[in-house]
Amino acid sequence: MSHWYEETFHGTRLSLEVTETLFAGKSAFQTVEVFDTKPYGRVLAIDSVFMTSEADEFIYHELLTHPAMLTARDPKRVLVIGGGDGGTVREVLRHPGVEACVMIEIDELVVRASREHLPRIGTAWDDPRLDVRFIDGIDYVKKSDDAPYDVILLDGTDPIGPGEVLFEAEFFEACKRMLTPDGVLGLQSETPMLLRDIFFETQKKLRALFGSVQPYFAGVPLYATGSWSWTWCSDQRDHRSLDDARADALIPGCRYYNRDVHHGAFAQPNYVRQGLAEL
Repeated sequence: MSHWYEETFHGTRLSLEVTETLFAGKSAFQTVEVFDTKPYGRVLAIDSVFMTSEADEFIYHELLTHPAMLTARDPKRVLVIGGGDGGTVREVLRHPGVEACVMIEIDELVVRASREHLPRIGTAWDDPRLDVRFIDGIDYVKKSDDAPYDVILLDGTDPIGPGEVLFEAEFFEACKRMLTPDGVLGLQSETPMLLRDIFFETQKKLRALFGSVQPYFAGVPLYATGSWSWTWCSDQRDHRSLDDARADALIPGCRYYNRDVHHGAFAQPNYVRQGLAEL
């Protein structure tokens, strides 16, 4: 028998018709669920908030990953913080020049549930270039003596619970410490429509650290309001300058991302322009 699963998120509600619950568990950090739905296929929820789905995950993961990867200078070392569903590292490892991808995920349960029940999303778990570590991301970037990274991608949950620290200035500063001087930081930066204060405060914190901070936008149907943002940051690189050879090789295998999408995503609605001008 099917039933309805309801997400309540900052004054909104979204319900999906569930045909089967595949996994439900609780870690020291959060509740993790995977279920099969009629509209979106298999869906991952954390603390009763939808994280990703088989139907639309490619939009989120391609947009988080490729704008940073294709504007970075020959990225060989990549750090992903969060991303326990495996979609972001999948996209990172589509770039053949990557020699090492370190993924920091605080909650092993998310990875275990995703590997078993979301195999269509996480297809790169066995890639020898991938190094998954179940540790605290902020401790890692603050204290690690590992070599710096060419690209860092922040694929965290919303700024509540264990994901709250991923939006603090101290964390962004520590991430920059782990970047090469011409490296690129990319992150999911919430919905500017529903979480206006968090979005603009995040832009302000990043602007204090990087010479160029560029938010960009697309629709992700599963998420509250359907409108989502990511942010591109660097001191030396240009968010408009793609590596043509690498883009030519990558784009035919993408379901959403291409050159037009890349450039169009950085167009700012007036309410965003106005909010940024007030920072």
